[in-house]
Amino acid sequence: MSIASVRQDIQVEFPLHSAVWENDYRRLERHIILPQIDVEAVDPRGRTPLHLAVSLGHMESVRVLLRHGAQVTKENAKNWTVLQEAVSTGDPEMVQLVLQRRDYLKASTALEGVPELLSKIRESPDFYMEMKWEFTSWIPLLSRVCPSDVCRIWKSGASLRVDSTLLGFENMTWIRGRRSYIFRGDDSCAELMEVNHDEQVVDTERFIISQEREDVTLESMQPAEQEVAKRLTTPIVNTYLDTRDIAFERNKSGIWGWRTDKTEIVNGFDAKVFSVNNVNVVIRTRTEHLTDEEKARIKSERNILESLLGTVEQHISAQGDLTLEYATATNPTAITPEEYFNSNFDLGNRDIGRPIELSIRTQKFKGTLWMSEEHPLSLVKQVTPIIDLMARTSSHFARLRDFVTLKFPPGFPVKIEIPLFHVLNARITFGNVNKCSTEEEANTTPAATPSSTGDDEDEVASVLSTFQVCPSVFVVPDNYQRRGGSRHAPVPNNDEEFLQYAIHQSLLDSHRVPSQEGTWDDTHSELTDVMANSQSDRSIPEGVLVDFGDTSSPTSTFSTSSPDSDLHLAMELSARAQEQDERLRKQEEEELEKILQLSLTEK
Repeated sequence: MSIASVRQDIQVEFPLHSAVWENDYRRLERHIILPQIDVEAVDPRGRTPLHLAVSLGHMESVRVLLRHGAQVTKENAKNWTVLQEAVSTGDPEMVQLVLQRRDYLKASTALEGVPELLSKIRESPDFYMEMKWEFTSWIPLLSRVCPSDVCRIWKSGASLRVDSTLLGFENMTWIRGRRSYIFRGDDSCAELMEVNHDEQVVDTERFIISQEREDVTLESMQPAEQEVAKRLTTPIVNTYLDTRDIAFERNKSGIWGWRTDKTEIVNGFDAKVFSVNNVNVVIRTRTEHLTDEEKARIKSERNILESLLGTVEQHISAQGDLTLEYATATNPTAITPEEYFNSNFDLGNRDIGRPIELSIRTQKFKGTLWMSEEHPLSLVKQVTPIIDLMARTSSHFARLRDFVTLKFPPGFPVKIEIPLFHVLNARITFGNVNKCSTEEEANTTPAATPSSTGDDEDEVASVLSTFQVCPSVFVVPDNYQRRGGSRHAPVPNNDEEFLQYAIHQSLLDSHRVPSQEGTWDDTHSELTDVMANSQSDRSIPEGVLVDFGDTSSPTSTFSTSSPDSDLHLAMELSARAQEQDERLRKQEEEELEKILQLSLTEK
């Protein structure tokens, strides 16, 4: 078969991809409006037309695809988003174009799916519940400054209220404040109120399902040049939970030979204790878009991170032979369309786009699960929709959402312990079911505490069907200031890669000598950014906006004295403690070796 006939077949089977490959944006414009065309079709290499256009650097084709609604949140076969591939090109205009469209999409669909989630819990009985969040760390001393929080949840019909005091993470400090999130909705309309009790201010956002938001325009989502520049000078980081080999195993108690399945009482409920094994956090970092100086800095940091985090790192360098006669910057191994679009042709390590420079770090985590088969609430029907709603405003709930979607053993997870970031674990305990129906009762009710008997379980079961939440819970005080008809705060973006990178830097800074503490300001002044959209089912979702704020004074981070603001200092002390432990360990090994030599000599 001739090359011409093969290319004709490609145009028939992949009309959009073929036009993108040739950068024939006029043909692309003609084909994309045809009714039978799928703008999200995937080629044999796992790319949508938009992914292909970005990787090839074909700007005009990218414009056409975005104008006709191509999704910027899609991932390719290697789990990289369109925005991440745009950053890898090193083209500021490409990054600006994709980033603008992504932010517009997120802002215009901020409450999409909320009515559906509310409808899932509308028919279930009313309930009140508390979720206690406790944060711990495997880094010595760090746990001392880790916070805790109790989220109070009221559900009545299709109305939901969640109270929280832990708002986020900024300047290596836990940010606190009294907030209530009130969701109300039906099949046609959804409403979210964010109530700031500290400032007595209410931000409200309404979303009509049948209409697009009129207060959001593409032009208003124009990213700042500084934001684009930061992306182009920062490694591309993709972090996800690898749960392919996850296993739940019953914990044992007792003496060896007489071991039995372990059970514990959690808030009055008998719970079976399970270990959650084979959970890996995978951190993929790409640096091909960075300068040699930036790459050298990243490389020098890897050894420190690897030793501190206990990770295993794998390096993947540029692919293929880069000296072919017809190679280009975006097709360095001169792949022909006949090779690319033939699913039976093995490209090996060749690919289009800038030659990839990738490092992969993995760290194993072990979680714990307490499951009660007699708990009155349903995880799937009642609690999971709430977690889905809160995941839109909270990164902690977003991480929990990923975990609760796994296939648990039978029962309700009355307590969960999971990894949150590299250095943090979260322990979530569900309790105080139906202990209050009004806000006033919540303010006087102590947080959930474990019980030693099963009396609470019988009490909850007996009143669950008759419990009702007072309507006053969902009413905002009259003296609170309303900010118009929509929330003025920016829609939280979800690029946790920047938060992860900030944590990396804080760990690195904890290893530096005190005279170098001023580099904290230099490092983090490059990281101010809004976070990006959730990337896929495999990607770790991210949530709240992380703004590293004004760090104009190198000592500002260290001047506070509250426990929550001592995180960086704790990391530094932790690093020093680890160094001291290492010196003692080496000294003990040397002494042991001397003893062994003496014992051999005496013999």
